[in-house]
Amino acid sequence: NTTIDDPSAHFQTTLWTGTAQAMTITNLGNSDLQPDLVWFKRRDSANSDHRIQDSTRGVTKYLTPDQDVADATYSGYITSFNSDGFSIAVGDGSSNYGAGGGGAYVSWNWKMNGGTKVTVSASGTQRAGTYQANATAGQSIITFTGNNTDGATVAHGLGKKPHFIIIKRRDASNTDWRVWHHRLWQDGTARQ
Repeated sequence: NTTIDDPSAHFQTTLWTGTAQAMTITNLGNSDLQPDLVWFKRRDSANSDHRIQDSTRGVTKYLTPDQDVADATYSGYITSFNSDGFSIAVGDGSSNYGAGGGGAYVSWNWKMNGGTKVTVSASGTQRAGTYQANATAGQSIITFTGNNTDGATVAHGLGKKPHFIIIKRRDASNTDWRVWHHRLWQDGTARQ
């Protein structure tokens, strides 16, 4: 187990109100946190989707975790990951994303490795891909190429078995998100 004296060095939640202008959002934890993965949502509107952007894929790519759609490209949400937060554009003119005037927003911000990725080549059962890891906090962003074969391994850079995994196929819509936790059996029931 790892002892972390200041969790805000690895993860922070941030709240803000949109101004209908491009904005810089600052994390307010004890430590400066340059996020590598930002999951954000408007809190006061049922019609706004969740968005995830990360420094591995770059600021023009986003995923929508409340839908089964593919990776999308758009430059109107997060425009940069900064030393203690991120910059966000007004977006598509809708008040549902990021800087829309008067909207109440939340972001969950994870620090990995400052955008520095490790590239892994395919070898045997090892899948080709990249990872950006924060082994101290036990979290990483991983991209890999699947081949529809059981028994594949995926590099994650954590140095020990992960306890929680979220997977999404990024190149196709109508593909579900997959979630696994070490305290659940394969049928989804809790372990004692």
